[in-house]
Amino acid sequence: MCDFAEPLAPGLIAWLQRDARIAVQVFFVVGGFLAAKSLAPGGVLTTTAPLSLLGRRYLNLAVPSLAAVAFSIACAAAARGLMTHESIPAAPRVMQIIAHIFLLQDILGFDALSAGIWYVAIDFQLFVLLLGILWMARTITGGAECARAAGLPVVAGLALGSLFYFNRHSAWDVWAWYFFASYALGILTYWIVERKSGMPWLWLMAMVVAAALVIDWRSRIALALVTALALGLGLRHDFLGRVPRSRFISWLGERSYSVFLVHFPVCLVINGLFSRFAGPDPVLNAVGMGLAWGASTAVGALFHHHVASRVMRRGAVG
Repeated sequence: MCDFAEPLAPGLIAWLQRDARIAVQVFFVVGGFLAAKSLAPGGVLTTTAPLSLLGRRYLNLAVPSLAAVAFSIACAAAARGLMTHESIPAAPRVMQIIAHIFLLQDILGFDALSAGIWYVAIDFQLFVLLLGILWMARTITGGAECARAAGLPVVAGLALGSLFYFNRHSAWDVWAWYFFASYALGILTYWIVERKSGMPWLWLMAMVVAAALVIDWRSRIALALVTALALGLGLRHDFLGRVPRSRFISWLGERSYSVFLVHFPVCLVINGLFSRFAGPDPVLNAVGMGLAWGASTAVGALFHHHVASRVMRRGAVG
């Protein structure tokens, strides 16, 4: 639909196709920030059962994503009957499904059965990586101060490795360390801001990232830095606490993960219907794009109510 609607707003649609995906960097930074807050608010791992925590994290991420994959398989089959397009996944193979269950599809070289599943796999890798670093720091050193002194440099060092090497080479983009620079910006921002004398470290972090951008400009890293600074300065000066609260935005935020998971199969079916019945008319296809957005939000809300929220409640109880 966007191909046919492009003459109506070529600049906007080209930007959405090419550049809008960097918004995922905001999720990585916020994810790292919240992970630091929940796992190690003082820089030291607080849980005494890391494997149990890891299992709950897997269930909260993987069960909704696998339900979305099943939905996507059904929608892709319907879309194949309506149109021919390279974005439609082929019928799945057994090993491909098994790889998705273990969030290894990209590492093992299988095509994803739905858009966005790569993010679920990377998010889980990042959580495992951070949890492992914090657990080893506490286990090896014993005391809290020593664990903090060991964990923070490892996180910062791996962030530098990601920033100056791994993130500059797309061959690494199936592994956590490609994205760890953005994730670590959130982690380090939380640890810095929670200390009263930490602000100079926030500006030092910003200067290091700026130096990396001078060496190799990446808009995704620039956005991650802006997000981290907004979080840090917002919390330190209580800007975020003074932002007017919106029940509608809160409602959308609670359902955003579900919308993220189901938007692709919903869009596939609506694209197929408009391809079959609307033809190449730009206005009709622009209407179809709006309909796809609204339908994705509605189906995401239903998915959140019937799948994602139930999984999270059971994980919390477990």
